[in-house]
Amino acid sequence: MAHYAYLDDNNMVCHVTVGKDETELIDGLDTETYYAQGTLYTVKRTSYNGKIRGNYAGIGFTYLPLEDIFMPPKCHVEAVLNAKSAKWDCTNADHDVKELS
Repeated sequence: MAHYAYLDDNNMVCHVTVGKDETELIDGLDTETYYAQGTLYTVKRTSYNGKIRGNYAGIGFTYLPLEDIFMPPKCHVEAVLNAKSAKWDCTNADHDVKELS
């Protein structure tokens, strides 16, 4: 079993579905091509454990083709993309965890 993200024209994730393993051909097509047939979407495989494409794709995430990663929406305006970790680097104090006393 594998998971697939459907991307609109802006590479925004609109839908995520479960499908056949990516190692299987369906009607002679790779799974991404097969699941995109008859839709207006591009389909990219995604992974719960983040082993491929950085993050598990969620609705509202963006696929960055040059980096080949899925990124969640930016947390704050000052956040900077860290393509290596597939995370946003952000110094906003709202991210600090305050301990209860």
